Amino acid sequence: MSTLADLLHERTDLQGADVEWLHRLVGEWQLVSDLGFADLVLWVRGRDGQWLAAAHMRPTTGPTAYADDVVGTVHAPARAWRLERAWREGRLVRDSEPDRSGPVPLMRETVPVGRAGRTVAVLSRDCYASIGRSPSALELTYISSASELLQMVAEGTFPYPGDPSDPETAPRAGDGLLRLDGTGHVVYASPNALSAFRRLGVPGDLLGVHLGSTVAALVSAPGQLDEPRGSAALAAAVRLREPREAEVEAQGATVLMRVMPLVPGGKPRGALVLVRDVTELRRRDRQIIGKDATIREIHHRVKNNLQTVAALLRLQARRLQDPSARAALEESVRRVASIAMVHETLSLSLDEWVAFDDIADRVLAMCAEVSVPEAAVVIRRHGEVGALAAAVATPLAMVLTELVQNAVEHAFPAQTGRIDVRVRREAEVLHVVVEDDGRGLPEGFDLAASTRLGLQIVRTLVESELRGTIALRPRQEGGTEAVVTFPLRAELP
Repeated sequence: MSTLADLLHERTDLQGADVEWLHRLVGEWQLVSDLGFADLVLWVRGRDGQWLAAAHMRPTTGPTAYADDVVGTVHAPARAWRLERAWREGRLVRDSEPDRSGPVPLMRETVPVGRAGRTVAVLSRDCYASIGRSPSALELTYISSASELLQMVAEGTFPYPGDPSDPETAPRAGDGLLRLDGTGHVVYASPNALSAFRRLGVPGDLLGVHLGSTVAALVSAPGQLDEPRGSAALAAAVRLREPREAEVEAQGATVLMRVMPLVPGGKPRGALVLVRDVTELRRRDRQIIGKDATIREIHHRVKNNLQTVAALLRLQARRLQDPSARAALEESVRRVASIAMVHETLSLSLDEWVAFDDIADRVLAMCAEVSVPEAAVVIRRHGEVGALAAAVATPLAMVLTELVQNAVEHAFPAQTGRIDVRVRREAEVLHVVVEDDGRGLPEGFDLAASTRLGLQIVRTLVESELRGTIALRPRQEGGTEAVVTFPLRAELP
């Protein structure tokens, strides 16, 4: 299915700010659909002059008027008179009688979408015609609020300017709704909103209370003489015509409120306050933050312990007279240091992912330090690895350390040459190649039969930890290349 951006680009002449405005409207119109108990369809005029359905929203508070999705369809010319009239006159067009041309009677309302004094699209609001019963107070409040928001759509004042709310966390109409008059007093409170405020410690009904003062009394310190913060925020939302969001904590509960001023016709008529009880959500957030902090502290302590072990091994190596024993301890120091680098990075991260390119560069720099001072071995990295899970980064750091260190020590008898580390990340596979232009492999070399500890470590890590393969072979241009290939875990980004 084509997206809104695709349809607007391929089949209309809308551009720039108009397209962005329609995107913002579609991002906010779930509220209008829920309040109006109606389907919303965004109609745009195509290059061929026909009306194209570019987006469709169904209500979560009632039945849908369309069993099938209408996005991408073209409005029948014989029934497009409502769209043409709303577009031409720049005002809402309401049917006085239900449309009975379909299987069920529908009430239709057509709204021009205004921006900067122009009509850029048309919005249709279609809902079932209510027959045989009177609407409840909740339904009346919902429908009247939806009508005011639709009038603001026609006038270009909805969606609101500024950053849109986060659709994942923003409260919806069904979570709880308060309707305020122009002075900030509550004229309607839904049952869910009343329940949320009772959890905050507000007893009784909210009808007629000043919401700003009530909220401020919950969060203000005893004896505070300043203007209540809640009252000021609500007044500013109505006066400045901008929505405000705030969280209120009291009695161990947390409630998220979004204040949305209603200014149809440019006249303030109060505000809608969407209310959502996020107590359990914030409790889980705090638990996750606490666990993340604990995990980072563990990584920090492991890094410190590994650095202590490396320092002790380095100190012991300096005391040894046997060159082979000293070299063995120095190799151990580098192996421990490469693991410590991963834990150091994890101690600074908010999750179990590490930016491996930085670790790779530090590993290469550490390996370059072991060559003699007059050495001219150049080590360079080509390509980017990106983020890796800790379970992958730790063995890969050790593999890289061993392969580069092996090339530094054995490929260049004259201590001159070049080592290139080439990485290529595909969708599900990572390729790492360590190549040098040194003297090459000994005749008859077999990796499986090699007794070198470093190569045995590499082979074990690649095959057992990374579930991959490794090949050590001569380069066509001379020298040696080690090719490591392994699948990325399912949890990798």
